[in-house]
Amino acid sequence: MTAATATRPVNRPATVLFASLAGTTIEFFDFYTYANAAVLVFPKLFFPASDAVAATMQSLVTFALAFLARPFGSALFGHFGDRIGRKATLVAALLTMGISTVVIGLLPTYADIGMWAPVLLALCRFGQGLGLGGEWGGAVLLATENAPPSRRAWYGMFPQLGAPIGFFLSSGVFLLLSQTLSDREFFAYGWRIPFLASALLVLVGLYVRLTLTETPAFRDVLDRNERVRVPALTVFREHRRPLVLGTFLAVATFVVFYIMTVFTMSWGTSALHYSRKELLLLQLFAVVFFGLTIPLSAVLADRRGARMAMIVVSVLIAAFGLFIKPLFGSGHLTLVTVFMVLGLSLTGLTYGPLGTLLSELFPASVRYTGSSLSFNLAGILGASLAPYIAMTLATNHGLQYVGYYLSASALLSLGALLLTEKTPAGAALR
Repeated sequence: MTAATATRPVNRPATVLFASLAGTTIEFFDFYTYANAAVLVFPKLFFPASDAVAATMQSLVTFALAFLARPFGSALFGHFGDRIGRKATLVAALLTMGISTVVIGLLPTYADIGMWAPVLLALCRFGQGLGLGGEWGGAVLLATENAPPSRRAWYGMFPQLGAPIGFFLSSGVFLLLSQTLSDREFFAYGWRIPFLASALLVLVGLYVRLTLTETPAFRDVLDRNERVRVPALTVFREHRRPLVLGTFLAVATFVVFYIMTVFTMSWGTSALHYSRKELLLLQLFAVVFFGLTIPLSAVLADRRGARMAMIVVSVLIAAFGLFIKPLFGSGHLTLVTVFMVLGLSLTGLTYGPLGTLLSELFPASVRYTGSSLSFNLAGILGASLAPYIAMTLATNHGLQYVGYYLSASALLSLGALLLTEKTPAGAALR
């Protein structure tokens, strides 16, 4: 160790964990605020149609647009994350997501400007996807590259906790607005409040992240002069196998989450005739289990390896898919609650180790780009059209086919996991 290395500033663990958690919480709050609005608000204000189902389907297409943007965000922000550092890139990604979200809250509706309204909404949604495409990978690396080897999954699950916390906050705000405002007030201005309020959260996230220094792994890359000129090209040229396997092993994680959130909200209100309040309350209750199972999965991953933890839960998700119709389609609120709790618990168990596992697949010189691309390409395959596919299957063939779709995605991820090389638990991430 050189004198310069010995005197480098070291990030405090609490600061690292809070910064990674705060950033992803903000990003996912913004992202899920759009998901809620895509089902509850946008079909009426931005996509007017004589058929309510058709308007909802059009709205879900813009929901999918962000997932198409995320790989571009991965390549763009990953390039700078692997070239100039994790810290500055994370700040830029957070700003991109935050500005896009605030602008959505200011948009005129179809009644005001006609077809320009959905066009502008789609552009802002693209901006959200671009920002999140760069945010997730950097937040995971911020945590895992500062972690002790024996606790890498534990550190890596903190940015993952941003998903249930962001979802809980977003759904909670929509529930509160639904309870305190009339429908007329909610659709006139109330739906804009969560989008505009995200500006305050972004300021908090920026402040925390600006206090950090670079991760040890990236500083080692600089010391060894290992930076590559175009990280994305290097990933596609030299790391195709981990990129492909990383993409497919994450597919089930996305499918199960977006079936349990966006699809259940849409199908539950339109076809099963539950009220918006009932489903929001159910989701808020069940998402607590999503948050609780993420740390549980991290403990298992640190003991047995992130790969083995995800193999086990992929088998469980495949089995769970067979119970969607008897539980969700039962018509009994108790069984629907069991369905929501089980589904979001499995989501937490698969989501917790995912960031750690993907970061293990790539060397530090292209880790930001490689892990981000894998995650966000999986988002295209597993999430962008998941609500649309699930709605189509349920409408044309019945709920059991939504379950078959989920089970098939879990088996696909299981196959990719079995082909992925085993990394010993606690191996150095350098």
